[in-house]
Amino acid sequence: MGLPGLVGGTGVEARSPVHAAHARAILYRMASADKQTGYEDGRDNVQFLGLEVHGPVFFVSSLTIISFIVGVLAFRDAAAGVFESVYAWLVSTFDWVFMGTLNVFLLFCLLLLATPVGRVRLGGRDARPDYSIWSWFAMLFAAGIGIGLMFFGVAEPVQHFISPPLGVDPADTAAARNVAMAATIFHWGIQPWALYAVVALALAFSAYNLRLPLTIRAAFHPLLGDAVWGRFGHCIDIMAVFATLFGLATSLGLGSQQLAAGMALLFGVPDTSATRVLVIAAVTSVATLSVMSGMDRGIKRLSQANLVLALLLLAFVLAAGPTLAVFTGFVASLGHYLAEIGPLSNWAGRDDLDFMHGWTTFYWAWWLSWAPFVGLFIARVSRGRTVRQLVGCMLVIPVLLCALWFNAFGATALSMHIDGGRTAVVEAVGDGRLELALFGLLDALPLAQITPGIAIVLVAVFFITSSDSGSLVIDTIAAGGKIDTPVGLRVFWCTFEGLVAITLLVSGGLVALQTAALITGFPFALLVLAMCFSVWKGLRTAAGRG
Repeated sequence: MGLPGLVGGTGVEARSPVHAAHARAILYRMASADKQTGYEDGRDNVQFLGLEVHGPVFFVSSLTIISFIVGVLAFRDAAAGVFESVYAWLVSTFDWVFMGTLNVFLLFCLLLLATPVGRVRLGGRDARPDYSIWSWFAMLFAAGIGIGLMFFGVAEPVQHFISPPLGVDPADTAAARNVAMAATIFHWGIQPWALYAVVALALAFSAYNLRLPLTIRAAFHPLLGDAVWGRFGHCIDIMAVFATLFGLATSLGLGSQQLAAGMALLFGVPDTSATRVLVIAAVTSVATLSVMSGMDRGIKRLSQANLVLALLLLAFVLAAGPTLAVFTGFVASLGHYLAEIGPLSNWAGRDDLDFMHGWTTFYWAWWLSWAPFVGLFIARVSRGRTVRQLVGCMLVIPVLLCALWFNAFGATALSMHIDGGRTAVVEAVGDGRLELALFGLLDALPLAQITPGIAIVLVAVFFITSSDSGSLVIDTIAAGGKIDTPVGLRVFWCTFEGLVAITLLVSGGLVALQTAALITGFPFALLVLAMCFSVWKGLRTAAGRG
């Protein structure tokens, strides 16, 4: 089954504003580092219709995706049944894989912090950071503050308050509130950020210390040597393409439901499947135009303005809501999170399988599908940092900021319900309309005629920039690490992100979107496990040299 309370519509949006201009800068500057070595980006590329692509990766990825779209649309009813069956099988059979691997990533990060490899500097002993410590902190925050937080900031704590995990009685208001905040922070806490830290570290080490091209396969060079340039490496990059594309498509498809709900609330636009398809088409079209026109400066400024606007919205909710209760609850919720992290991380003997399968398993798969994308961004901005700085800060800074966000939005909504008797948000979430939770909260605060419109703008712009930069990341992987590929290739990937999202939405809805994340996240979980061994071997060698 789907996320509890989500049947009927939700929005799971792009969690990270890895903006188009940022992504372009990432790739061009890392490509410059590659050219300092004897390895040539795209040395195995071929020409196809005047376009330069990595043959095995591009053709297998693109033909598989085209076949998927055609097959699913041709047999929509049958596909919907297949999605439901595959989803139920994955979450019931392989829940331990998702739960266990995220736990392993956390333990591996703690190992990195506690051993001498933590002193290894990304880029070599003489490398110095490209950014000041405060700028770097801000960019780590930027990697975590996406519209997923905007949506779930209200909806998830309220949902877990209504249906508490771990056998907590919903009638026990205090206990339900405590475990609701603990479970919410758990899904945005140190385990998923440990995953991002592993991928970011592996990419940064291979790019800056080994001077290898910017592809996922390069992270396995310490383990496999030059075999990464062969068939096994092709498979790694193909899986990375699938994970990134279906992760983005899942976010677009699910997020369209929130935008459609917001437009229905503010402008009376019917909230139908057709509206959601049009939302995806509009977002994809604008992202494609930005790809074609190269609006780097405009997209960068729009993205930066959007991030500032999100922070201003956070400050507004903090000021307009029960400020003191939010800050005291922030400290208390971190304590509850640490107290419950063990039971929430354990998959054996659980009685709350709906919660574990519908929320945690899907969340972990969704984070895994975004790992190549976000890991790339964090790797780029972390040159010159030590392993201990990168991993330690990633396990602290974004987690604290996410916890503050959920306390500002979620705790405010719960306080209004418990102490103020305002039931609109809880009723909307209880009816499965999680996409309305943020709007319900803003409607109960001052400036209710303005803030919902700001929220819709935030969602839309984050989608556009994520789609644009996502197409660049996929194109780079499918072009053997080259970044000076024709615009047509990026248009191709940007277009197919939208087409896959629409295909999933009309052929199975929420379950299809969740299944896509699970299917692509599962093999990537195994890849990241192998990545741990690879980066450990490389770091041990680097630490031994000095």
